[in-house]
Amino acid sequence: MIETRGLTKHFKDVRAVDGIDLTVGRGELVALLGPNGAGKSTTLRMLTTLIPPTAGTATVAGFDVVRRQRDVRLRIGYIGQGNGAGHSQRGRDELISQGRAYGMSVRDSRARATELISSLGLDEVADRTVATLSGGQRRRLDIAMGLIHAPELLFLDEPSTGLDPQNRANLQDHILKLRADRDTTIVLTTHYLDEADSMAERVIVIDHGRIIADDTPARLKAEHVGDTIRLGFDTESDATAAARQLDGHGDLERTGRHLQVHTEGAARKAVAILDALRTAGTPAAEIEVVRPTLDDVFLKLTGRSLREGGAEAEAQK
Repeated sequence: MIETRGLTKHFKDVRAVDGIDLTVGRGELVALLGPNGAGKSTTLRMLTTLIPPTAGTATVAGFDVVRRQRDVRLRIGYIGQGNGAGHSQRGRDELISQGRAYGMSVRDSRARATELISSLGLDEVADRTVATLSGGQRRRLDIAMGLIHAPELLFLDEPSTGLDPQNRANLQDHILKLRADRDTTIVLTTHYLDEADSMAERVIVIDHGRIIADDTPARLKAEHVGDTIRLGFDTESDATAAARQLDGHGDLERTGRHLQVHTEGAARKAVAILDALRTAGTPAAEIEVVRPTLDDVFLKLTGRSLREGGAEAEAQK
């Protein structure tokens, strides 16, 4: 569904996207992660034909994003960070107008609008003006507008930004249901690492306009961070003795009377470690097995928080 080679975008002296090679297969759900200014939204804007690349090539749904813009647009849905519906318009009317803009008949547009209103839980508010809707309702309306023409590929740019936890969870359920029901290919950017971890089968980390990691969430966590066994002891001398006993069991880190063992398969190894410590006469007083998160992966790869950085590079153009 997506194929890029050397995709690049410059804004004056800023290299917002720096030679990205990317392939996304049909039916995948892919999350793009990166700090502000990393190039995520700029990449999406090129793939959706909103801005042309400075260099490189990109095809979306089989069509070149520069030479075949109309063909690309007919086959994709794009939900940006801002609300797409007019605040003084009724939600149902906006959906019908969107369908007409894609060349659908009035009858088909109305039928499709009714279908989406029902599937996205908007029945009770669809005939109200957009300005009276809650943030979660507006976001679901945005998704309905992006889906009105049943696109093969859906782009979601920060879909959960500004939503409360309940609306975030509801929106995630709708996105997953959409993929399951229609085999829609979905590419989303997000600042919520738990969202990417639970939804995406593939996570791509972008930093300084380049792809620095691309794999499943589980493999990224295993490769870049690994599990941690946290041990607590009664005294610092016990912790020091335990560190000597556990040499070779993994990467060790001692702070005061606490000891951390970074190793693969920590849950299984924890039993053997406890047995070894008891036998040596330095039993642990506390133990905790900690699984890594995508946040840990991101910090390891970039050395900073996902939310660090300034505005997106394209804002500087």
